[in-house]
Amino acid sequence: MALYKHSSFFTHSTNSGFDTISAPGTATPYSGIYRCAGCGRELVSEESKPFPPQNHHQHTIAQGTIRWRLVAYADHKPK
Repeated sequence: MALYKHSSFFTHSTNSGFDTISAPGTATPYSGIYRCAGCGRELVSEESKPFPPQNHHQHTIAQGTIRWRLVAYADHKPK
């Protein structure tokens, strides 16, 4: 689970981008921290760059396929 110390650096969002599930090897929709919906492993991925391939890490049958969900968006253009 992603951790933080200073909550003032984060803003709550209901953006649907946090609900999108992405497959290995597809283009990252937003830069940020992503969590595997099957096992909980986290990684950082940059917008437009591909997620790691399917063989990046292994899952048990119970965990299903590797699929990535945005947990923290990295805003490169803050207001």
